[in-house]
Amino acid sequence: MSVHDLNQLLLISSLVLLVAVVAVRLSSRSGLPSLLLYLGIGVAMGQDGIGNVTFNNAQLTQVIGYAALVVILAEGGLGTKWTEIKPALPAAASLAVVGVAASVGVTAAGAHYLVGLDWRQAFIIGAVVSSTDAAAVFSVLRRVPLPSRITGVLEAESGFNDAPVVILVVAFSTAGPVHHWYVLVGEIALELAIGAAIGLAVGWLGAYGLRHVALPASGLYPIAVMAIAVAAYAAGALAHGSGFLAVYLASMVLGNAKLPHWAATRGFAEGVGWIAQIGMFVLLGLLVTPHRLLDDIWPAVVIGLILTAVARPLSVVLSLLPFRMPWQEKALMSWAGLRGAVPIILATIPMVNGVDDSEEIFNIVFVLVVVYTLVQGPTLPGLAKILRIGKGAEASDLGIESAPLERLRGHLLSVPVPEGSRLHGVEISELRLPTGSAVTLIVRDGKSFVPGPSTVLRNGDELLVVATDPVRDAAEARLRAVAQGGKLVGWLGLPGGQR
Repeated sequence: MSVHDLNQLLLISSLVLLVAVVAVRLSSRSGLPSLLLYLGIGVAMGQDGIGNVTFNNAQLTQVIGYAALVVILAEGGLGTKWTEIKPALPAAASLAVVGVAASVGVTAAGAHYLVGLDWRQAFIIGAVVSSTDAAAVFSVLRRVPLPSRITGVLEAESGFNDAPVVILVVAFSTAGPVHHWYVLVGEIALELAIGAAIGLAVGWLGAYGLRHVALPASGLYPIAVMAIAVAAYAAGALAHGSGFLAVYLASMVLGNAKLPHWAATRGFAEGVGWIAQIGMFVLLGLLVTPHRLLDDIWPAVVIGLILTAVARPLSVVLSLLPFRMPWQEKALMSWAGLRGAVPIILATIPMVNGVDDSEEIFNIVFVLVVVYTLVQGPTLPGLAKILRIGKGAEASDLGIESAPLERLRGHLLSVPVPEGSRLHGVEISELRLPTGSAVTLIVRDGKSFVPGPSTVLRNGDELLVVATDPVRDAAEARLRAVAQGGKLVGWLGLPGGQR
């Protein structure tokens, strides 16, 4: 590649990113998932589009798609609160195993008997579309005011169900007879166990190291966090476990470990996650040939209807039988089984393995994802309103950023007071911070001053709190507790109170 070609590639790439950033704004205003706009950009650039770029490398698309999915899962895990997802883990695990099995069986039967596909093709499509998409779930659900018990289940499900689905798609796409069902179940269980163990171990070790080693520059923390997350995926995959589950769990551990410079790390992860989504969806749009989709529209609509109206609700009901959940929440979860890039990426596996009519499978999956994302994403808030499922008013959580003071054996905590926080109206003395920590400075309306014991906190303030190493966690826990429960949080016996 010449320098001129490189310059042209950089120009095109930067223009695509700029258009995609504008697409993010359009999607937020219209309620449409951004993945559709990115896919549209790829289709417009590709064959039959204004760019007329010919791209048919399914193997490269699969590799880049896997890499992007690792980054997206890492970003999602970093933003997942352990307090919200902990109660949801059993239900999410059931959806990822029992739910996937039920969805694959029902969808494959419908594809065989109603569309006329042979059993291998039917099972491949059933497995491919039974995985909910992490990028779609994270981007849509975090804009919908749903209770944490529902979002926790759906987000954890999207992080867990990639592993069993990948195993099933690879098994169905391999030449020769498919393994017996109990062999597949054993492989799925083993890969999930290995991936979970490695993800939790790598996440804990990485968090321990970052909390006890002060890096020379704050900008290194985001890079280190993402490197640890990617290492978890690689270690899990090399150990023949689920790398996707490993990266999600490792990122979740890191995201709840109160690491230094967390605000900067979170912002960096979100930016990298957006780039991964944009690149992945544009590439998938390039791979498709629009004029070849016409014959596969009707099969895609039929299979999607079976998936959405029968397979997904049935899988939710069966998976959640042991759990006491209102029927309204089960109905919402049935509709919120969002598909996105993951099924399209998985549809490249039979193409790479040379399965007969694999291009037809890819086209059906592509059309199905586009059509039903257009239907499900924008209507989810309305359905939640009809079912009277919504999130009540909650105090805003604190985005505390910590900077280690290595030589002083302490930490400097930057604590903004957001709107709705119960820190508003609390006096400094009423914070009752543990001995060894103190509010040393307040920035209010662009001016800074040293507070006294009777200084009253206001919305919009930013506090600088110095805490010694042994009490750093206790000081942060106390600040969060007061922000959630008010000045009487300790006397009421709530967590984080100092007596």
